[in-house]
Amino acid sequence: TAKLRVSQTVLRAGTLLPKLPVVSYNDSRLLPQTFQGGWVNSTDIAGLTLDGGQLQQVNERDSSDYQDMVVNTLSKKNIRFSGDPQSDEFNFAGGSYKWNDSLSTGYHYGNLEGLYNQHILSLVHLLPIADKQSLKTDLRFARSTDDGDSNIDNKAFGALFTYAMGFHSFGLGYQKMSGDTGYAYLSDSDPFLVNYVQINDFANKDEKSWQVRYDYNFAGLGIPGLTFMTRYIRGSDIDQLNPALSDASEWERDTDIAYVIQDGPLKNLGIKWRNATVRNDIVGGSDLDENRLILSYTLPLW
Repeated sequence: TAKLRVSQTVLRAGTLLPKLPVVSYNDSRLLPQTFQGGWVNSTDIAGLTLDGGQLQQVNERDSSDYQDMVVNTLSKKNIRFSGDPQSDEFNFAGGSYKWNDSLSTGYHYGNLEGLYNQHILSLVHLLPIADKQSLKTDLRFARSTDDGDSNIDNKAFGALFTYAMGFHSFGLGYQKMSGDTGYAYLSDSDPFLVNYVQINDFANKDEKSWQVRYDYNFAGLGIPGLTFMTRYIRGSDIDQLNPALSDASEWERDTDIAYVIQDGPLKNLGIKWRNATVRNDIVGGSDLDENRLILSYTLPLW
């Protein structure tokens, strides 16, 4: 990857790992998803972050070569194509602005040439309530339409509220899909959805889903480095795309327990156990039970 910096503007060309609302690489396996292309990021204006660029190819997590990009069509998204379902051009642009320490907003645009256009609006607000207490509001809206060779038509709204109190945090989320299809995003990438979790994205046609979540930092009990998270997400009103079938539902329960060693010769070594359970009544759907053991190590260089 070649990088060129002028003031606070950076141009990257080659292998890219974008983390943007319209395109976000997936790193949930040992080898991450990577893209090829060009990307300009600028923070020259205080509080304003601007991004723009083009991706031409993707290297998936289970692949050793680059290939054209495709749309995620898993489950009941009802996404169909009238022409070539692949594209070698994903254009993106947008920006976010931090108005103050409590409020930031953003707008981002993505276009997979010939397949879909997408506009995403976002807002994050942090409200201090009392000493060591706060309420975080995360709102997201996306409008996706076809770009010639697909039937993509989706509106996606998501809201996640997180109340933090000392070493505890409690979350409540809601997500709604509407339109002729489910949510459109690049296959294998991470979609910008509040209810995108370990296995499911809860982004099928007409699906409505809600989430409850609890986190705890065991530093509150004198064990720094130990953290716990559990959440439950339930989706309903999934259009099974067959008039003879009633709407379906699904749910997922996730639990993470992680510990990062704080000192000694193994300092910064992290161990995480991640568990997920998925159940649904979707025709052709799968019930899943999954466990992941993740080891990580951070080496400070300077």
